Amino acid sequence: MDLKFENVTISGGVAVGTSTLLKNLKLYLKPEGWNFFSGGEFMRNYAIKNGFFPKESKVHHKATVYSDDFDKQVDYGMVEKLKTEKHMVLESWLSGFMARDLKNVLRILLVCSDEALRIDRLSNRDAVMVGEAKMFIREREKENFKKWKRLYGDYNFFNPKYYQLVIDTYNTGPMETLGKVLDKLGFKHK
Repeated sequence: MDLKFENVTISGGVAVGTSTLLKNLKLYLKPEGWNFFSGGEFMRNYAIKNGFFPKESKVHHKATVYSDDFDKQVDYGMVEKLKTEKHMVLESWLSGFMARDLKNVLRILLVCSDEALRIDRLSNRDAVMVGEAKMFIREREKENFKKWKRLYGDYNFFNPKYYQLVIDTYNTGPMETLGKVLDKLGFKHK
């Protein structure tokens, strides 16, 4: 199947729907031979394996638990894969920004304009109290962006200018979000 892009990145902050979109895209693109990579899942497993993060913890890790060199190795490694391989969907906070100069990559940014909804999603997903979820989102995003600005420069990593498709998941449910992405790819059902 010929699509408009060779690869896809999915970026966005905490509880905006990036993992859900990755999972939903698998249903349509995996039968077409596409491969999938979740940066968050990879980093979480790495952190658990190396004792940076307890396996039983209910909330996700922060970028500050990894060395700068490891972060750069993973981020630039994703860019190299996007340059040399086809039919990949990469989901990570920085994947779209890191691929901003690659024309063959559909760069998707998911946002959620309702902070209360993000807090509710995280609270329900990770079975934590609302106050804990609120604090975690604020701290995680602040610490992650501070580190990435130090590593990559003073950018707004979620600036819409780096993405071809920006979707507000407050206004768009999971299936409508999926439909917008498939449309942008030029995916046609057989």
